[in-house]
Amino acid sequence: MLPLSFQEFIDFHGFTIKETINALGNKKRYVYDSKGDRYELNELFQAYMRYGGMPGIADVGLEQERVLTLLDGIYSTVIVRDILERETLKSQRKITDSVLLRKIIMFLADNIGSNISISKIGNVLMDEGLLEKERKTKPSHHTVQAYVNALLEAYFFYEIKRFDIKGKEYLRTLGKFYIVDIGLRNYLLGYRNRDIGHVLENIVYFELLKRGYDIAVGKINQLEIDFIATKADEKLYVQVTESMISESVRKRELTPLEKVNDNYEKIILSLDNETMSYNGIKLYNIMDWLIE
Repeated sequence: MLPLSFQEFIDFHGFTIKETINALGNKKRYVYDSKGDRYELNELFQAYMRYGGMPGIADVGLEQERVLTLLDGIYSTVIVRDILERETLKSQRKITDSVLLRKIIMFLADNIGSNISISKIGNVLMDEGLLEKERKTKPSHHTVQAYVNALLEAYFFYEIKRFDIKGKEYLRTLGKFYIVDIGLRNYLLGYRNRDIGHVLENIVYFELLKRGYDIAVGKINQLEIDFIATKADEKLYVQVTESMISESVRKRELTPLEKVNDNYEKIILSLDNETMSYNGIKLYNIMDWLIE
């Protein structure tokens, strides 16, 4: 079972979305609480990006200290019971170093949406001094893989493979990882605004998963498409970015999609309020898309 989607987050917290028409005839969505107080949809989305979608948050309320206490309990349960104790019961004893496990968790959480290879994780942990100074050698490839596998089996992280669109095959290298709940990431790393694009990617990945898609990262020549989402005879190409206002960003996001020579839907999701089309590639506001 996955954490709440944005729409479910709104429902669980007792909010209702209502549409109004402004003087220019444009639709505007507002959110109302049980008392009738009105909020901008963006206010709720900022709360969702900060606190995540764990259902228990609806019980403790959107207060930072209480939410962090709840997330601390969830994190401790997953790591201590679901990983360390389970591995002991299995008598495999592969996951014995709790410090190394936490460092790998922190690394993966810090690098959601980035191309990562298992062989590089140990190197980075050593090179950046993230492991104890007394550790003389980096953890082996097999050790890192075992720890990452344990995190995947506990559904703390999800791995997504790259798919070569022209070669029509999955690639073995440089996949991506997404954390099951963005609130847990903020609990681990602290809330920050510098990598909103990857946070939005994380949210979109799990929304696509909830909608029943199989998902891969798209590779076309040396360019990348954030997500190829497929089910039955349906396929959707998705780019995610914070904003499309910059000309350089528009070129970066549009070019890979323009190189795909099929007629399946291609969309770009951003925080921009405009809905428009670039040569058949549709741009949507991510909040509108999430509550469709």
